[in-house]
Amino acid sequence: MLGLDCAEEVLALRHALEPLEGVGELGFDLLNQRLTVRFDPQRIGVAALSEAIGRTGMRAVPWTSGEPAAAAGRGRDPRAALVAGGAALLVLGFVWHAAQAGALLPALAGRDPPGASQVLYALAAALGLLPLLPKALAAVRGLRPDMHLLMALAIVGALALGDGLEAATVGALFGLSLLLESWSIGRARRAVAALLDLSPREAEVLHEPGAGHEDAHGASGATDDAAHRHGHRVPASQVRVGALVRVRPGERVPLDGRVVAGSSELDESPITGESRLVAKGPGDEVFAGTINGRGALELATTRPADDTTLARITRLVVEAQSRRGPSERFVERFARIYTPVVLGLAALAALAPPLLLGRPWGGALYDALVLLVIACPCALVISTPVSVVCALASAARHGVLVKGGRLVEAPAGLRAMALDKTGTLTTGRPVVSQVIPFDHHDEHDLLCRAAAIETRSRHPLGEAIVARAQQGGCPHLPARDVRALPGRGAQGTLEGRSWWIGSHRLLEERGQETPEVHATLERLEAEGRSVVILGNERHVCGLIVLEEQPRPEAAAAMAELHALGITPLVMLTGDTPGAARALAGRLGLDETRAGLLPEDKLAAVQALVARHGAVAMVGDGVNDAPALAASQLGVALGAAGSDAAIETADVVIMSDDLLRLPWLVRHSRRTVATIRANVAASLAIKAAFIGLALLGWASLWAAIAADMGVSLLVVANAMRLLRAPAPRPAAQTP
Repeated sequence: MLGLDCAEEVLALRHALEPLEGVGELGFDLLNQRLTVRFDPQRIGVAALSEAIGRTGMRAVPWTSGEPAAAAGRGRDPRAALVAGGAALLVLGFVWHAAQAGALLPALAGRDPPGASQVLYALAAALGLLPLLPKALAAVRGLRPDMHLLMALAIVGALALGDGLEAATVGALFGLSLLLESWSIGRARRAVAALLDLSPREAEVLHEPGAGHEDAHGASGATDDAAHRHGHRVPASQVRVGALVRVRPGERVPLDGRVVAGSSELDESPITGESRLVAKGPGDEVFAGTINGRGALELATTRPADDTTLARITRLVVEAQSRRGPSERFVERFARIYTPVVLGLAALAALAPPLLLGRPWGGALYDALVLLVIACPCALVISTPVSVVCALASAARHGVLVKGGRLVEAPAGLRAMALDKTGTLTTGRPVVSQVIPFDHHDEHDLLCRAAAIETRSRHPLGEAIVARAQQGGCPHLPARDVRALPGRGAQGTLEGRSWWIGSHRLLEERGQETPEVHATLERLEAEGRSVVILGNERHVCGLIVLEEQPRPEAAAAMAELHALGITPLVMLTGDTPGAARALAGRLGLDETRAGLLPEDKLAAVQALVARHGAVAMVGDGVNDAPALAASQLGVALGAAGSDAAIETADVVIMSDDLLRLPWLVRHSRRTVATIRANVAASLAIKAAFIGLALLGWASLWAAIAADMGVSLLVVANAMRLLRAPAPRPAAQTP
């Protein structure tokens, strides 16, 4: 769409298209200058739609899937040549006027311009009027006055009153303000488009699915000569899922995939916002747009180019800017009332003084034109959407995906927050925290024997024990006849003796529990810890205590949320009350709800909403989906590659970093403060100039300069959101 730059154009397109028979849903993408129309081809055709769009003063350019969204509308803005030509004619006319008058003041006042200057001023005004006329006429036909109509009336009125300098100045300054506004929106557009540009356009393909036995063997990971095999570079959009792709050192990953050969460290900041390097090896997932380190990698692609994690993030950011927040909806409603009221006041200013006070008609008409120009709602209308777009783009740059204008404002008003425990407040992986030996056994001996039985275990507790034993340098002890005991544990033979490992239930079944062991187990389980018991045929040899570790930044993040006034912070978990209380105490949480099923979490969030109003829910986006939906703001953590989290949450934090939560609240508050400041500045400055106009102390060129100044002021203020400070990295958390 050529000419789709701000909310005024959106309103014009809605007014032109929605009444047409066969037209359904309209979608507007200001960032990419794209209009999407759902229509019934049996009732209306593309030609009729293009004609209706043309009557608004804009022009439709077909867009096809796979083409960058803004590409169709790119190119030199034709308004630039008209503005430049008008400004040049204005300057020439003014210089000739000043030269003939012998001084600058008569020329500035526009008094008695020579004939040549009058012609130059008129031509400059015509060039300024030319791009306004189509939209102004559309506004007249639709009985929907807008800023283009106001400016067209001002230029025509000034010419009718014989003030060519004023008319030319209004046309040139307003054209310049529109170009600067378009440039500012374009900068926000480029900030979002830069996300997608992070993905390389080409990929080095070593093997295509179904390409033959030899290549398939290479794709399996048996790649001793991987570095010497030749690939061919093809557009990333043509690479099929399952293809084998090579990523050389220093290159960007072209597509989402899984490593099948090689190892390296990747910079995942385009996805997560975290600049630290992440080690990757066979079996690990990698994402398009991330930057490879020193090692070559071979990847089996898992997603097509238009469905990579980075592409989905960009698509969601683009879609989000069309979902208007409360501030934007208020401004739009206000402008719909404001513009007709201003037209009424201008008519009153033109008619009342001559009819009631006997003032000259020319002066009254001039004051009315000044009032029209000053009251143009352009700055007011663009103040909010530009702020929202910049806030969305900045958040995405820092790894926080916000799905709409309403949602970028929502964190500013939060009063309470509910947080899931496992995988959100904790890492979700248990670790060995304590080993308690009995009967003259020692900790090292217990760990080595437990790990020997659990070596092939896929249970998280067994894997944690094996990992701790490896860290402790345990030698390999071959266990024979290892047999799983479903729901209870496992047993096997070590050095000719039978050993068992398992739960309190298994201990009770074996009848080997002593008062000392029972008292220790009761204490540990009351504290919410997981306990694995190791024994042989004669007695209990010891206890291995495991617990989930809180994220290293969790306590700092909770403290920052408290400092921001968000209280209570409530932990929701299916774990035991003891475990919940212990973790809540370590992290500084206010309340806990333990032993919850998904429906219980939903009820808990609903109760919080009833008590506190604006409540956020932070979870993993799958098991917590009902609770996420019930809150005012659903936030998913660690969602890189998680389709369910990206689909269900309102906000997705693309890294496992809880410090993004207080950053999001501060960023939202900055956004809301920016919007309010922009609206207040627009109204205050316009009110002051309207007062001057009613007193007859303002001129047309000063009015347009003020309007342009306010527009640029609010855009520049909004652009500051693109430079939002980065969140404090989790690695720096004490």
